[in-house]
Amino acid sequence: MTNLAIAANGLRKSYGDKTVLDGIDLAVPEGTVFALLGPNGAGKTTAVKILSTLISPDPASGDIRVGGHDLATKAQAVRAAIGVTGQFSAVDGLITGEENMLLMADLHHLPKSEGRRVTAELLERFDLTDAAKKPASTYSGGMKRRLDIAMTLVGNPRIIFLDEPTTGLDPRARHNMWGIIRELVTDGVTVFLTTQYLDEADELADRIAVLNDGKIAAEGSAEELKRLIPGGHIRLRFTDPDAYQNAALALNEAHRDDEALALQIPSAGSQRELRTILDRLDTAGIDADELTVHTPDLDDVFFALTTANVPAQPNQPKENVR
Repeated sequence: MTNLAIAANGLRKSYGDKTVLDGIDLAVPEGTVFALLGPNGAGKTTAVKILSTLISPDPASGDIRVGGHDLATKAQAVRAAIGVTGQFSAVDGLITGEENMLLMADLHHLPKSEGRRVTAELLERFDLTDAAKKPASTYSGGMKRRLDIAMTLVGNPRIIFLDEPTTGLDPRARHNMWGIIRELVTDGVTVFLTTQYLDEADELADRIAVLNDGKIAAEGSAEELKRLIPGGHIRLRFTDPDAYQNAALALNEAHRDDEALALQIPSAGSQRELRTILDRLDTAGIDADELTVHTPDLDDVFFALTTANVPAQPNQPKENVR
């Protein structure tokens, strides 16, 4: 059975009469990327802060273990096993990148020689060697984020919490960060990721949980979540009005868009369904000018699961469904 890097049962957190986390369960296998999605204020950062020992869960919470250690009784052991990169950079802009790294080495009580060795290795790994002697205030956003993660790795953590690590980065810097995350997982590190970018979760995560109104609305792989949401279709567009009318007769279940001369047929996007539609058009001697296949993506999942009247997810414990 796969060992769990993070296991939380009935995680709860309230501030006064406001419930932020309402008994969520989390199970994150070692050496994987787990993404927690949700709208602003859903409780993503609160979950990270609890799991990284920055704040305490409510007493009514169940057992919580991180890195095999009980969060309630072995908080120091949890801290020794994890690294945290928060939403806001922990980089000190008044000192150089190298000095930021050496400061982290001192905080981890590494011997001077060991701290310098680790610093040099990580600066090289994150392509920061040339900028190491420059003040961190002169770094670009992407460089600061790379330095932030390099600082997190000084203590060689096996579990890393990345709270919206690519917010504000340009597309190239985001893709560079994705490469860094993949390398970490290849090295056996577990990554707990929160993000506002759904394509990021789709690209990186082995499993995704959607947090809404303090509960897990759904959890699974990206493909499993996409299958929860209806709305896949094949769209055919025509330039010849006669061809459009004939196609509408041949595909009488299609939704018509007379203005665009387009037909939309419900479909799960399978090869068999596509072939059937094309065969029916061929039999009728009709050629479409444009064909597109739309299958639900994580945007569709996110919007469906973070609004009212969310359909229950099959095979989920009742308390985790909204």
